Amino acid sequence: MNLSREGAMELIGHEGIVLTRYRDSVNVWTIGVGHTRAAGPPDPETFLKELTLPQAFGLFEADVRRYVTSVNDVLKVKVTQTQFDALVSFHYNTGAIGRATLVRRLNAGDIEEATAGFMAWNKPPEVTKRRAKERDLFATGVYSNNGRANIYPADASGRIIWNKPKAVDLKVALAMASVQPPPDIPKPIDPPKPEPGFWAKFGALFQPKV
Repeated sequence: MNLSREGAMELIGHEGIVLTRYRDSVNVWTIGVGHTRAAGPPDPETFLKELTLPQAFGLFEADVRRYVTSVNDVLKVKVTQTQFDALVSFHYNTGAIGRATLVRRLNAGDIEEATAGFMAWNKPPEVTKRRAKERDLFATGVYSNNGRANIYPADASGRIIWNKPKAVDLKVALAMASVQPPPDIPKPIDPPKPEPGFWAKFGALFQPKV
């Protein structure tokens, strides 16, 4: 299965967007849509410039592919598109799809216990609301962010300035990104290269929900 376009927007809404480097809730240097050094270049700790919004989406598209693959690898049962989207969001945030009890419950056919299992991953406390939204998407098939996300500024020390968000309609922003050529991310990094034609058909990964 693949992440749906609605699932991608939901995940971006959970993560938020920060176009300069910042320290996340566990003090890891991050940039864009939850991009860390573990995902590959750029390394946010040493990247001192500002991404454009299309660059942030490009990094997200590259990063999320391996999470989609990992979720497919662990699933032994059929799931709905919204359940799959919830699992990808969970894994993108926790990296725990291979060891989470909720996956074992799901593969055993126990949907109720799988649903409840989302809330076992509620640390740090800042993720509790996100986990509840993922659980509810898994259980009800209803997306919660209405295709919107916030762009937050960060100061030079990497502290997010939470009281100055800028709301963005992802349906519009992703459509605009689809018609723009990929800008060069300034050195010293080598950005991941999108597939041929990716920017001409942005969202090929994020298939519309049927």
